[in-house]
Amino acid sequence: MAVDPENRALIGSRWIYRGEFLNLRQDTVRLEDGQADTSTIVEYPSSVCAVPVLADGTVMLVRQFRKPAEEFLLEAPAGKMEPGEIPEAAALRELQEEVGHTAGRLDPLAAFYTEPALCTQRMHIFLARDLTPAFLTADDDEFIDVRRVPMDQAAGMIADGTIRDAKSISALLLAMRVMGDN
Repeated sequence: MAVDPENRALIGSRWIYRGEFLNLRQDTVRLEDGQADTSTIVEYPSSVCAVPVLADGTVMLVRQFRKPAEEFLLEAPAGKMEPGEIPEAAALRELQEEVGHTAGRLDPLAAFYTEPALCTQRMHIFLARDLTPAFLTADDDEFIDVRRVPMDQAAGMIADGTIRDAKSISALLLAMRVMGDN
């Protein structure tokens, strides 16, 4: 049966939790067949992820502890967008905060929903090149170790599970594709 989103009438919505930057709500909608369905939705701000590639072909990744995963992860620099902030400005800010560089060239690679079955978060991915040192103070809760990895080794690190963060995997593979085309 074809799905017509116009026929999914909202029956009701209630807040489960409202936080500083994350909200949970429960929506009930009338389905195409007349039945009611309830979904719990995580409202989370849009975010950015950048793949900073130095002139020598190395990519700067960040190693940091992630409490939900209960381990240190190797990731591309990323973060949530501030209200009213455009994706390019957020990407440049995150690069300065996390790897101490800014980009002379910022190429958009993709924008996607991180988990559309339950979350509103939309992520914007960039390839950052022509890097120069530029430092902004990291957030108080960020303790980051910057690692330089040859871009040609990143695919192997994804395959062997060294890099296992979905946004970083997506961003690195997209960047490799673009860089291979140049």
